[in-house]
Amino acid sequence: MACDSKRGHRQLSEFNGQNIFPKLPYSESMGCERRVLLAFSGGNDSCAAVGILRAHGYEPTLLTLDMTGDRSLLARARRAAEALDTPLLTADVRTSFTRQVVDYFANGYLTGETPAPCTECNSRIKWNTLRDVSIERGIGRIATGHYFRLSRQYGKVFVRQAADPAKDQSYYLWGVSQSCLERAIAPMGETLKREAGERLPAGLKSPESMGICFLRGENYHEFLRRRAPNGIRPGEIVDRNGKRIGTHDGYAFYTVGQKRGLGLPPSLAVVAIDADRNRLIAGEDEELRRRRLTIRAWNVPDMERLCRSRELRVVIRGIGRNPDGFAHVRPERDRLHVELEYPAWAPAPGQPVVFYERDIVLGGGILAGSG
Repeated sequence: MACDSKRGHRQLSEFNGQNIFPKLPYSESMGCERRVLLAFSGGNDSCAAVGILRAHGYEPTLLTLDMTGDRSLLARARRAAEALDTPLLTADVRTSFTRQVVDYFANGYLTGETPAPCTECNSRIKWNTLRDVSIERGIGRIATGHYFRLSRQYGKVFVRQAADPAKDQSYYLWGVSQSCLERAIAPMGETLKREAGERLPAGLKSPESMGICFLRGENYHEFLRRRAPNGIRPGEIVDRNGKRIGTHDGYAFYTVGQKRGLGLPPSLAVVAIDADRNRLIAGEDEELRRRRLTIRAWNVPDMERLCRSRELRVVIRGIGRNPDGFAHVRPERDRLHVELEYPAWAPAPGQPVVFYERDIVLGGGILAGSG
């Protein structure tokens, strides 16, 4: 089918006055770039994304990832695809998902860290599978139902915060590669959550899914008990001097900054986890303030821009609180060293640390340590 570029540009400009699908360089392999491979769960957001794409002249093909073998989720996706009259593909990623997400989640807690499985899934499974299948099928674009925007600057493609701050998911996309973002468009970027629901027929609306998908409603304590090779046992809570001040149910069930469930005065919280000795170290709030962070496993599209930015701020989502001021980054071999203007409270090893310049994600990585 021949491209009608004038028609396409007109449709883009009519959506709230915003060009929400940044134009990518033309290439023969992408054809006219009307075809889009959309990650599809059958939930509200991915269904709304189908309508938005079509309204802007795109031709979506849906891709459902079989990550856990849950037949009910696959059946929901098939029913929604049929109702939307849209072709559906499936990709069996159970082996890689178990190894790179489920095992990562369990091993993180069992080594005393606080893992973030959604960021790992996005950077290693979901977006890479979309890219690979789109190339195999000759489909030029890829998309998801995530709430985020894209910005092309200085020859790179950056993730940008969504128009709806309450639904923004840019934090979880810091690890998505340039090879994926070069093919990506962001149909939900300018959409408010309430508008997404209004776009759907009543028969397609479903309760919003919450929690970690592979737990399937199971308590994560029980999940970790099954995964622990030597079991999870109660142990000591000690102060900074090693004096016993309480007991815990198992170090893997706690995170830095946690106060609940310790049986200690409310002024005390977990300040460190000693997995090797099955210990929690507790201390006062002030002991949790950190001005220096060390980052591993980072993904930064433009290191020069990251290091020279004077508006760089750090976001660490979890039990702790983000620093209010700006940050400075210094790379050294396979680590990034971050100096904070004001301290973060209770950053936990294993958590993603994401760098923002205004609303642009300049990269991120995993917290290795802090001081």
